[in-house]
Amino acid sequence: MMGSIARITIGIALACSVTLGSGVASAADSSYKYIGANKCKTCHKKLGDQYAVWKKSGHAKAYEALMSDKAIAIAKEKGIAGPPSKAAECLKCHSTAAGLSPKDVEGKPLVDTDGVQCESCHGPGSGYKKKSVMADRDKAIAAGLVIPDAKTCTKCHNDKSPTWTSFNFDEAVKKISHPIPADVKGKSKGGGK
Repeated sequence: MMGSIARITIGIALACSVTLGSGVASAADSSYKYIGANKCKTCHKKLGDQYAVWKKSGHAKAYEALMSDKAIAIAKEKGIAGPPSKAAECLKCHSTAAGLSPKDVEGKPLVDTDGVQCESCHGPGSGYKKKSVMADRDKAIAAGLVIPDAKTCTKCHNDKSPTWTSFNFDEAVKKISHPIPADVKGKSKGGGK
């Protein structure tokens, strides 16, 4: 299993080396700030443990993939100077922290080694982090919550990567599914998905 995760995450990294300007969400595009997965964990460990699903995923391990011998060899082949774990071309799809300045982050700084965190897919969380906002999906979306779609994913999962073979959004989203369980949704008055 780790082999397939490594192939996927290496593909993401290398897609970044070729697809300039198409990485994960940017706080510069909004007035919202990034808060980091540890802040998301506060609620999303209790409401179905979406945090644990993420922690076991290839997204959480995306930075680690850049440390592999294969990633290093491919980066060298593509003319990336230095290790892929330090290259902006790779980090923009392997780390939510990549390219963020302190003004883009609320609270504790995000770090590259945490990989692709919640906000890479769901958008900067400062506007929707409160339970009172997240309890109403429409309100959360109005406050910056992104409900990921194929376009969100293909910013990194695309054919610009030298190791990319294909991407099927419907299949991929099942692999990373992390819904709020029905028995918890009722208690949170509609909760987000």
